[in-house]
Amino acid sequence: MTTDATGTDVTEQALASLRGTADPRLRELLTGLVRHLHDFARETRLTQEEWERAIAFLTATGQACTDTRQEFILLSDVLGLSMLVETVHGHRAPGATESTVLGPFHMTESPVRELGDDIDLVGGGAPCVVSGRVRSEDGTPLPGAVVDVWQADDTGFYDVQQPGVQPAGNGRGLFTADTEGRFWFRTCVPAPYPIPTDGPVGGLLRATGRHPYRPAHIHFIATAEGHTPVTTHIFVAGGDYLDSDAVFAVKQSLVQDFAETDDPSLAGEFGVPNPFRHARFDLVLERAA
Repeated sequence: MTTDATGTDVTEQALASLRGTADPRLRELLTGLVRHLHDFARETRLTQEEWERAIAFLTATGQACTDTRQEFILLSDVLGLSMLVETVHGHRAPGATESTVLGPFHMTESPVRELGDDIDLVGGGAPCVVSGRVRSEDGTPLPGAVVDVWQADDTGFYDVQQPGVQPAGNGRGLFTADTEGRFWFRTCVPAPYPIPTDGPVGGLLRATGRHPYRPAHIHFIATAEGHTPVTTHIFVAGGDYLDSDAVFAVKQSLVQDFAETDDPSLAGEFGVPNPFRHARFDLVLERAA
């Protein structure tokens, strides 16, 4: 069959080939993908050379992935797609903690830790305590809720980025909330950091004149029986890049004070030197449908 000058016949043939897909959601997704890809090629008058370069870029992106690095998540993040998907499906009940992107560094299991443990195994950063409560949207505490935490160190690196420098599990912890839904742990104040720029995604950022930096933050995933899990961050108030996060993930409700606290009694209770930085953050989960 011949095709017209715009390739419309090719599009229709490709769409027709998907009609026998047994899974209706897969059929819907592939149909939308083919239609939009073909429209993109027509709209931009994509050349063969440009498409070959794009395939080479995607191939290099896959080749950059390892057990501790996910370059495709990074690509999704810097294109804003991760945040868009999260926004489309991240609507929460009023008062529930807002969600944000997972990011590319949740690549290893967090070690199980006791409440109050220090996840900063290296030291040297500003001592900090993070505390809060996991509760339902109606205020009911959620005892036994699980809080998964991971963060960069005070120089802006995750443990998986520096296997010869940081011990495995540095900046990570899996905590179980107490009978009142409370959690707390010791750490250091995280630093802003650049996402990895030594791979294809870094080349894309340079080609588009974008900086690679993320504002300082700590990641959380909170889960509790009968409730919808939430994947979120807290961002350090007053820090750099809050208005230009490389992955578009900042939400105002997630920007929290890491307040300087001068209280010898409270410092002794938490087991940190005085003064210290203290961030308070409740994780509010929505009841599962």
